Amino acid sequence: MSSLPSLLLANCNDGKTAGLTDGHEIASDIVIIGGGLGGSAAALAALRNGLKVIMTEETDWIGGQLTQQGVPPDEHPWIETHGSTKAYRDFRNAIRSYYHSHYPLTADARARQYLNPGDGEVSRLCCEPRVALAALYDIFNPYISSGKLILLLNCKAVAADVTADRVRAVKVAFSDGKGEQILHAQYFVDATEMGDLLPLTGTEFVRGAEARKDTDELHAAETADPDNQQSFTLCFAMDYIKDRNFVGDKPENYDYWRNFIPPLTPPWSGKLLDLSYSTPSTLVPKLLGFHPEGVPTGNALNLWNYRRIINKNNFTPGFYDGDITIVNWPQNDYMLGNPDTDFDRHVAGARQLSHALFYWLQTECPRPDGGQGWAGLRLRGDVLGTADGMAKYPYIRESRRIKALFTVLEEHVGKEQRVAVSGRSSAAEFADSVGVGYYHIDLHPSTKGNNYIDFDSLPFQIPLGALIPQRIENLLPACKNIGTTHITNGCYRLHPVEWNIGESVGCLVAYAIQHKTTPHAVREKQDILSAFRSLIRAQGIETEWPAG
Repeated sequence: MSSLPSLLLANCNDGKTAGLTDGHEIASDIVIIGGGLGGSAAALAALRNGLKVIMTEETDWIGGQLTQQGVPPDEHPWIETHGSTKAYRDFRNAIRSYYHSHYPLTADARARQYLNPGDGEVSRLCCEPRVALAALYDIFNPYISSGKLILLLNCKAVAADVTADRVRAVKVAFSDGKGEQILHAQYFVDATEMGDLLPLTGTEFVRGAEARKDTDELHAAETADPDNQQSFTLCFAMDYIKDRNFVGDKPENYDYWRNFIPPLTPPWSGKLLDLSYSTPSTLVPKLLGFHPEGVPTGNALNLWNYRRIINKNNFTPGFYDGDITIVNWPQNDYMLGNPDTDFDRHVAGARQLSHALFYWLQTECPRPDGGQGWAGLRLRGDVLGTADGMAKYPYIRESRRIKALFTVLEEHVGKEQRVAVSGRSSAAEFADSVGVGYYHIDLHPSTKGNNYIDFDSLPFQIPLGALIPQRIENLLPACKNIGTTHITNGCYRLHPVEWNIGESVGCLVAYAIQHKTTPHAVREKQDILSAFRSLIRAQGIETEWPAG
């Protein structure tokens, strides 16, 4: 007998699935593999539309980028009022409400309409991962209590049963030794960070960079290379206590990383562990600043403030010893290999790099007074739920991508090419739009030696055709694995867009089940598409940007 929770055993059946054995079997209307922002949004949409949901998560934290990966949201400047789904804005407001209800805010912070707990410069809402996690559970707890949502943590998809272009079941294995589970559903959603279900189910997919001759994209590579992917980052949290010394032993491979010069073309500005980097949009060397007391660093961006998630001045004096910041910087982008080919080895390398960066900050980082190092820096693993201060999971910018009914190209969303092709300074309009988003096209240095690719995009739509595989009938993507290219992934991969993708997919599955149709038919038949778009708009999903 399995030691799985009784709630799961109560939903088991005695059937066996072809090709999948040795596991208890449970069923729901929809199985979502991956509990990140896209998976969570898909689950929420399916639940509110009356479906029963099983959602799995590889770690013990749902929330993806915002929680287990420790990445404050990258968002556009209009996020507070439009340019995302209502549910995403409600979630953001729930995070703020959590601070209002549970934290000793100052009167000034409490009075702000748009509280930013960390006052980080990357976002209007830089918050602790644990608070975002708590806000997500506040959303899901009623569904968990009622049995509408079964949440399986610490498990990973390891096999799938596919017959006649339909996924029949997915097997997941638990990392904590609790065996395996076979999951049945009418629909399956791949919301994993790397598109794990695509190879398991035989769904056609693309990896890495396409060739310019194949996509006609201005910024595409000359030669296609599936291993040419964006670097990924293992983020960490730290605070600073003045006049304390938290310097420990020199990390493994510190000397290697201290002298590492990224092998990029055009060249990087120098050593990776330095306060200079290549300006993403121009590749001109640029000096950054660092001062853990938030002191201005001249004209240079103070990295301490960039992804700061706690500004102690927003809370009653003495509640925090110091600010808390997240390190997701150019200096800990790992570019020596792709986690979808050898996850353990490359994540271990990224961990070494981040530990090396932290030690460099403690011991060698230049100070404005001419000294070196900030010994009072302290890793805050408690902030990220880990023992070593690193995030639970790497921040992976690029996934396997489905071969979709429609692929978003640079000519649809890139400003320069859009103007050249159409003469218009607005992104392509899609008759099957199921959402909107905006971020500049931002590709970090790649594993095959490309420096930054960073250029202007336009506020864009999310076409339904990019969410539907060409062949497989009942598997849908809900993360960075939609029908984009290596280039356009650079603006479709951020927090609010991922949420919108997942929410639209959850609505699509509910609509297909309840109307006895298919995702392909929803897109192909104008009357069905019109009805579906009316439904999602009524549920707060914006499908167009406001005029003007």
